[in-house]
Amino acid sequence: MSGSSFPPSEANSTANPAQAVFVTAPSREEAKRIARALVERRLAACVQLAPIESLYLWEDAIQEEEEILLIVKTRAALFPEIEAFIREIHSYEAPQIVALPIVEGSTPYLDWLRASTSPPPSADEAAQD
Repeated sequence: MSGSSFPPSEANSTANPAQAVFVTAPSREEAKRIARALVERRLAACVQLAPIESLYLWEDAIQEEEEILLIVKTRAALFPEIEAFIREIHSYEAPQIVALPIVEGSTPYLDWLRASTSPPPSADEAAQD
């Protein structure tokens, strides 16, 4: 990411907003599998993993669990695809998949986020550069 130049974007504008998607997983292994798959598919520019403790109501009982929080940095337009993909591969019956808008951010970072979650240029486009 450092030292790279990306075309200017509107990643933090209403035309192409960036967002952070919060997902929880029951283990580091599952979290890493989800994170890697999202980045490989260019659905996420970056996914951070952090251990957390969750307390929640499930089937009329309070649960306490150690979980891994995934913070997925992406473009808002990709949320439907991200949600469908995570629901398909996640072990939870009702996984947490919630998105928050990135209201402000560093322009170089948001440009990188947009470039990293856009389809790679075709061979013809790359040859023209």
